[in-house]
Amino acid sequence: MNQYLEKYIRRGKKREKTNRGLRDLLRGILPERKEGQSGEEYAKQRMLWGLKCGVYALAMLAVVRGVLVTAKANISVSNSVNGKELPIYCVETAEPKVALTFDAAWGNEDTAKILEILKKHDVHVTFFMTGGWVESYPDDVRAILAAGHDLGNHSENHKNMSRLSDDVKKDELMKVHEKVRDLTGYEMFLFRPPYGDYDNAVVNVAKDCGYFAIQWDVDSLDWKDYGVDSIIKTVTEHKHLGNGSIILCHNGAKFTAQALDTLITKLKDKGYTIVPVSELIYRDKYHLNHEGRQIKN
Repeated sequence: MNQYLEKYIRRGKKREKTNRGLRDLLRGILPERKEGQSGEEYAKQRMLWGLKCGVYALAMLAVVRGVLVTAKANISVSNSVNGKELPIYCVETAEPKVALTFDAAWGNEDTAKILEILKKHDVHVTFFMTGGWVESYPDDVRAILAAGHDLGNHSENHKNMSRLSDDVKKDELMKVHEKVRDLTGYEMFLFRPPYGDYDNAVVNVAKDCGYFAIQWDVDSLDWKDYGVDSIIKTVTEHKHLGNGSIILCHNGAKFTAQALDTLITKLKDKGYTIVPVSELIYRDKYHLNHEGRQIKN
């Protein structure tokens, strides 16, 4: 019985000690009562002090909430996989749709024919253009946009971007960006690194410039000039061809225009809808896997 009584007394002493500590803390925080100040006036002073503290606390909560919301927004988009920044190679989607893309860095003999075939099939695609190509063929740039296709950035001079300083990388992106904007009013936001060459800095600089870095998971190999049948077979029988694939072609390759009509027909026969990259990718709330496949969060 005595031991329980002793415990009770010890607990009471601890509570009293805690209460004294709280009183001392409040005395240090609460405004001091001025000499000659009535109890009512002092009560009002303490009430005003409490209101000010409440407003301050709410303001701090708002700041903290803003930081958390911003942080959440920043991590809602991620191109990082195991410490490596990746461009988008393809997209995870249940819809049977693929993106057809054309790199425009040299030559222009077949652009009009390509646009005619695309119009015939009511298909829209993405053209990734270098600054030199834009400068050499401004009427075709306007025609591509007028036909409803994406205008994409393929750098100013078609250099290996990973070998350039970050400042030069930015120049390579923004010089052609400004050319296209001045020519058409269109603000490009899709970037394909020349030769598919990239590193972490290339992806990050592109992102800082307002661009999605875009690769491909199906290469037509049209640039190897193997012939019409080779292009069609390479694409339609490619092991990676599937929902969300991005297909690489070149408007200046020798046999691409000749193969295009049949290529589109066969892709449609396989059940695919062909869309531009801008209609395939997710703009926010996504991450990539190790294949560079863009996945909705």
